[in-house]
Amino acid sequence: MNHTKTYYRRDVQYQARTFVIEGPVSGDELSHYSFDDGLSAFRRPAEQFAAIKEIADLPEGRIIICRDHSQIIAYVTFLYPDPLERWSEGNLPFLMELGAIEVALPYRSLGIGKEMLKLAMLDDQMEDYIIITTEYYWHWDLKNSGLSVFEYKDVMRKMMEAGGMEVFATNDPEITSHPANSLMARIGSRINNEQIDQFDKIRFINRFFF
Repeated sequence: MNHTKTYYRRDVQYQARTFVIEGPVSGDELSHYSFDDGLSAFRRPAEQFAAIKEIADLPEGRIIICRDHSQIIAYVTFLYPDPLERWSEGNLPFLMELGAIEVALPYRSLGIGKEMLKLAMLDDQMEDYIIITTEYYWHWDLKNSGLSVFEYKDVMRKMMEAGGMEVFATNDPEITSHPANSLMARIGSRINNEQIDQFDKIRFINRFFF
C-alpha cells in the first residue's frame, strides 16, 4: 500500500484569533508543540501526546492537529485498526480507522472537528482506503456538553459527515450493545467491488451462524 503523506495547512479565523489546522504531522514536528491539558478523553494528556507521536511515525499513521499558536488544542488520528478488534481481521491494507478525534473544551462549537476532517480528506491517497470510525457513547463528554446521549450522537454524526462519512450497519457486539453507538465509513473513490465485499464480510461476521 502506498503510504505517501501529503501535508496540508489551513488557517481558520474566529473573531480576532487565528487557528492553524495542519497535517499529517510527524512525531518530531509534534514535539515542537505543547499539548492542551484538556485533551484527556482517552488517557492522561501526557500519555495521549506520547501515543499520537507514535501513531504519527507509523507508515500508515496520520495525525491532523489544530493549534492555537504553539499549543495543540485538537487532533484526529488515522491508523490501521487495532489487532484485537474485528476490523483488523483479514489484514486488509485498504481499511483505515479514524481512531480518535478530540477538541479541548474551550474550543468546542467552533467547527474545528469538521475542519480537521475536511483537511484530512484533501489528500488523494485517502481515495485508496475505506476509512471507518466506531462511535461509542462511553467516549463522549456528555457531562460537559449538557447534551443527551442521542443529541451528542447527532453532533458526532454531522461532524463525521463533514469528512464524507456515512452510517453503515454492522452486527459488531460493542456497537449493537447500545443504540447510540454506530459504525461510520468513507469509501474511497478507487475502492473496488471486491474490496467492498471484504469490508461487508467484516461488518457481518458470523451473520448466518445460529
